Amino acid sequence: MNMKKFAALALAGAMTLSLAACGASTTPAASGSTGSSAAGSSAAASGDAYANLDPVVLKGGDASGVGSAAQKFGELVADKLDSITGGKLTVEYYPNSELGGDMDLQQMMLDGQLDYVVMQTAPAVSFVPAVAVFDLPMVFAKYDGDTIDKVLNSGDFYDQLSQEYTSKNYKLMGFLQNATYRLTTSNKKLDTLDAFKGLSIRTMENSNHMAFWTALGAAPTPLAWPEVYISLQNGTIEAQENAADTCLSANFQEVQKYLNCTNHILYLNQMVMNNEKFNSLDPAYQAALTQAVSEAITELRPTLSDLDKTSKDALVKGGMELVEYPDSFYDQVLALDGVKQLYQKIDTDVNGLGTTLQNALAAAAG
Repeated sequence: MNMKKFAALALAGAMTLSLAACGASTTPAASGSTGSSAAGSSAAASGDAYANLDPVVLKGGDASGVGSAAQKFGELVADKLDSITGGKLTVEYYPNSELGGDMDLQQMMLDGQLDYVVMQTAPAVSFVPAVAVFDLPMVFAKYDGDTIDKVLNSGDFYDQLSQEYTSKNYKLMGFLQNATYRLTTSNKKLDTLDAFKGLSIRTMENSNHMAFWTALGAAPTPLAWPEVYISLQNGTIEAQENAADTCLSANFQEVQKYLNCTNHILYLNQMVMNNEKFNSLDPAYQAALTQAVSEAITELRPTLSDLDKTSKDALVKGGMELVEYPDSFYDQVLALDGVKQLYQKIDTDVNGLGTTLQNALAAAAG
């Protein structure tokens, strides 16, 4: 991997960006696991494909925690590019908020100071409003990872969403998920809809996410990530929502009693690139990028389910009680007037892309 920490520090200092964190994981980062046969054979043939091209160094980064899915995704793409192109297209990768938070990284990418960013979808909404389609609560809850992958990385929905990204100078490279979700930790058992009433819950500063919790009767409270643990500990807030690996890395089992599998938002990471930068690359390098992202997604997807399970097991071992729900619970939530109104609002905001997504999921599921 072409990691240059000294360069990261210098660049970060020059930009004077504030560091931020979205979450973290205790799982070690993937480093150097490039050994797919496809990547190996591509590297062997790279002499002909790239011999006459000038070497190119891209800069990529994420604002996720150590060992998170985002970091593994970004770094594995970097590894594979090095292998596929025989070292002609390489990456300086800056993980774990080294260059700032998600908003900082996206602005740097648009300004041409960074080439690609790996992140969850919610932070992109401020730059690409159509990405709010992923704010539809529980829209993926009843589908498996293969069905979701088919819809998100190919077909009509992918094509339409890609056009929305392109209009904002983003190049959508691909989505990484395997039907794992954001969950809710709390100090009271959320085993009925009534239990959510009045619940003070930390969530992202995202109006659609907040509207969802309000529809359940909860009191959503945006809060900076570094303040969440202490706020849960002293009772300023009662609950928070994140993926299981993030909950574990933050040691929420020390200050929360219940791990509620609300499965309200898909744990989804995306790789996006400056579209002008992508188009400026030689077609051979463009193809190498597309191949590297595809291979990384295929390789990492199975690990997401394993990470989700081991994280949940560790949280339970640490003292939390796991609360799971039947499909009828999700049906109850989706039948709430406030949630139905939110679906209509989001679909209108994204020009019907929500309907396209729901139809594509149903068709892919057969």
